[in-house]
Amino acid sequence: MLAHKLPRLVSLRSPSFRQITLSAVEGARDPPLDNRTLPEYFSAEVLSRRPDHPALICRQERPRAHGGPLSRNMRVEGHLAWDFSEFDSHIRALARGLVGLGVKKGDRIGVIMGNTSAYAMLQWACASIGAILVTINPAYRTRELVEAIRLVGISHLFLVPQIRTSSYLTLLAEALPSLRKFSPGDIQEEALPDLMHVIVVDNTHQPKRFHEMLGDIHCAVDFREVLLWQDGDTKENRLVEECIKALDKDDVINIQFTSGTTGAPKAVSLTHHSLLNNSISIGQAMRLTANDIVCNPPPLFHCFDKWTPWSMQYARLVLGNLAAWSHGSAIVYPSEIYCPRAIVDAVINEHCTALHGVPTHFLGVLAEVERRQEAGEELDFSQLRTGIAAGSPIPIELMKQLITKLNLHELTIAYGMTETSPVSFQTTPMDSITQRVETVGKVRPHVMAKVVDPAGNIVPVNTPGELLVSGYLLQKGYWSDKDQTDMVMRKDENGRSWMHTGDEVTLDVDGYLRIAGRLKDIIIRGGENLFPVQIENALTSNPHILEAAAVSVPDKRYGEVVGAWIKPKAGVTLSRESVRKIVWESMNPQNAPAWVWFIGEDGTPNELPKTASGKVQKHILRRWSRELAERRIGLVQ
Repeated sequence: MLAHKLPRLVSLRSPSFRQITLSAVEGARDPPLDNRTLPEYFSAEVLSRRPDHPALICRQERPRAHGGPLSRNMRVEGHLAWDFSEFDSHIRALARGLVGLGVKKGDRIGVIMGNTSAYAMLQWACASIGAILVTINPAYRTRELVEAIRLVGISHLFLVPQIRTSSYLTLLAEALPSLRKFSPGDIQEEALPDLMHVIVVDNTHQPKRFHEMLGDIHCAVDFREVLLWQDGDTKENRLVEECIKALDKDDVINIQFTSGTTGAPKAVSLTHHSLLNNSISIGQAMRLTANDIVCNPPPLFHCFDKWTPWSMQYARLVLGNLAAWSHGSAIVYPSEIYCPRAIVDAVINEHCTALHGVPTHFLGVLAEVERRQEAGEELDFSQLRTGIAAGSPIPIELMKQLITKLNLHELTIAYGMTETSPVSFQTTPMDSITQRVETVGKVRPHVMAKVVDPAGNIVPVNTPGELLVSGYLLQKGYWSDKDQTDMVMRKDENGRSWMHTGDEVTLDVDGYLRIAGRLKDIIIRGGENLFPVQIENALTSNPHILEAAAVSVPDKRYGEVVGAWIKPKAGVTLSRESVRKIVWESMNPQNAPAWVWFIGEDGTPNELPKTASGKVQKHILRRWSRELAERRIGLVQ
């Protein structure tokens, strides 16, 4: 392990820059880290300086979506538009409502939504009173959803009735019928012993239908009934102020689920300190200012991801929301769920200067732009300049199109993982296009990184090894899981903790990080992390399947899709469609295999390739998969 001081890495354009010989780097130490909590920073650096500055624009929501006093709405008539002052009044109304419901410091507050103003309010209201916001993937199947709620002991669950075809109230009530009979605040469900309240945000735009849905599930509460608008000397206001004063920068305020090679869900715990400083760092790399307007495409849960396990729902909250608001920039939500048409409309009509996305998102936006231009529509992207592209490597041709067609000449690439808050490396506008497509940039300020061999020795530059990261950005640990925490966060002989990323990388002499591969076999489909062991568990739980292995298969649209190798039980015949259906019906449908092959067919051996110890050799399966896919053998979608 590293025993000596890591060499400082400075800008290529700095006269003090020197090349490195060992794969160990340390980011700049200036400016110093900010030691305030999120509400302290928000009040001092944003709200007090620019109360009338645009903060949040939700083009899919009507003005006064949550009731309350007459709204200025920045004089916008068609949709919700808040300046920072009005945003703050909504945050405080929700914070008062939360303490009124009995929420205390450390309580876990679950949220299942797309991009909504209620989501943004919860992010800040929870941080203000010391509650822990737990972001849950809306694509979870019922079993996954219930397990997530149970694992971290969520006491208050905020959700929308439905997104696309997923009806969350119905799903929960079918899985847990007792929810239909319990009164609000008096939920006594044995499977979820900590759950007290289910609060529902209306996204149906049909008031009658919404109230009918609530009426069928007695414990459900309308979000608007939670908000307490009365300011001044009230009990709830005093409680909120007491909570704010009791906050500590090292308090956990967010939990995000991620999984590893075991497939067991792990709950990453992050603090005011790590999130605030990472947000500031991200915005600095993008050159964000109070004049920027950031288009943060939905959904919040399906968002930024890197080459390795970094859950997009959490990263979007940091890369999108906090990075912008910490610099006084405005956030625009084009729609609740991903919609290229809405994104293009938002960028043009709101004069956005920044646009985030994964390659799949950007391809959809470019296709929409091309469609409109072919129809003779004139589109103005002159104000657009920056953003973050992540999720999977950005092909150089795609980067060129984003620059020439969308004017994203300062687009940056970010790398990280949920456990590192999330960004540890990022490119800047100073980097060339080549550096922004072949690397993920340099280490960020106050972050240390090294590349080591299996024995823990730092390798020379341009030598593959595992990336380890250290600094303020590390998680506090996996919630209630010391064993898993100790597996990935290990101290060196100097007592410094290092996050073992599981990623195989190289550092060049100038300090740019390249992703050489993944030590883990995670499949990244359009920026969404899919975990083979979970897919394999779903498949082998079927009585007709003896063995199953899931691997990544290259795909032009999504970067990677799922390929499944199946060994049926003796005498059983399965179709490719039936194999896909097994996964589709049991878990997040993105996990459903696009390709299915049966061992012993199509010229393959009669057994899965395995090591002497019985471990499936995924690299061999990936090679077989590529070869068969090139011949279009095994496609099921």
